[in-house]
Amino acid sequence: MLQATPVDAARSFLTGFETLGARLGVTALLLAVVATFGWLVLPRLIQGVQDSALQWAVSGAVLRAAQLSLLVGGGFSLVYLWGYGPALATLADELTNDQELQALGRALGSVAVFFAAYAVARYLSNAVTNLGRHAEWLTDHQEEILLRTAQLFLFGFAGIVILGIWDTNLGGLLVGAGFLGIVVGFAARQTLGSLIAGFVLMFSRPFTIGDWVEIGGEEGIVTDITIFHTRLENFDGEFVIIPNDRVSDRPITNRSQKGLLRIRVDVSIDYETDPDRAKQVAIEAISNCSEVVDAPPPQVFPKEFGDSSVVLEMRFWIDHPTPPRKWKAVSAVVSAVKAAFEEEDIKIPFPQRELTGRAETGGFNVRGRAGPNAEDAQAEARGND
Repeated sequence: MLQATPVDAARSFLTGFETLGARLGVTALLLAVVATFGWLVLPRLIQGVQDSALQWAVSGAVLRAAQLSLLVGGGFSLVYLWGYGPALATLADELTNDQELQALGRALGSVAVFFAAYAVARYLSNAVTNLGRHAEWLTDHQEEILLRTAQLFLFGFAGIVILGIWDTNLGGLLVGAGFLGIVVGFAARQTLGSLIAGFVLMFSRPFTIGDWVEIGGEEGIVTDITIFHTRLENFDGEFVIIPNDRVSDRPITNRSQKGLLRIRVDVSIDYETDPDRAKQVAIEAISNCSEVVDAPPPQVFPKEFGDSSVVLEMRFWIDHPTPPRKWKAVSAVVSAVKAAFEEEDIKIPFPQRELTGRAETGGFNVRGRAGPNAEDAQAEARGND
């Protein structure tokens, strides 16, 4: 003798209520249990495990799945409670035997699967958005790729379910899809390369939206990152779109990631000026600029011997680096150092040249002024005439 399953026991229990009052009482009890446990007890239980953003997203999905299961279970219980179980079984048998009803049932099932996938996709979008708000480690780029990947797998699974509803031979379809994938892969190598590079950028995170970067000679602010390309806005207001496969194989300089940027500016002093004194004056002038941070402190080093001067290199740092902040800091430092040098009588020389002539040619003569050998040179010139 076969042992009754819990489902059979529950079905027998529900069909045992024959009076209207008993059915109404059990209906009210079922609704109260589903509402209380699904919308009061379960949320409080799940709140206790929301220690991180990832657990928050997973627990939200678990809560919705549990509530949906309670609703479905409660609905079937009410069907058997009110005596519609045999009618439901008869309808199922008719759907199994009648071709037209089978087609209608499959169409309705396909539509239901599609709308269910669409609803789950909307929920995934909200869940990923909330995850991005709670998780500081998740960038906008990673959020977009995570959402698109989840939606791709979701609709792919929904498509397989719909094909299964229509009794499609998935084996032959997968073989055909494999050959088609090979053909498409050869025809769209660059696009697939950009797609794979987009996933690589997601995990390596060399930059994010809003960073000031230089990629293979192109410099600007990152305004958008997709799974296929990265878009920069350069300092002329132009948008530069770079495929991700070109981004991944070129040097990337990120000037925003550290939060500090060192700037170098050269200044020249006269050879007669003491470099140590000019160095101290320049450091004091730079330190008084509000655009320059105090730590690390500014530095000044004698750099090289120029044609007309000794070149000093001034090094200073700015925080939250952006192109406008850099230009503002450079302008402030140049103005402050020039004013300080003028106040301390430190000369910033113009380019100079020293001209000398050989003694046997009589040297140089400046027009309107006679040199030491001017008379001899004039006499020699007259003799040649």
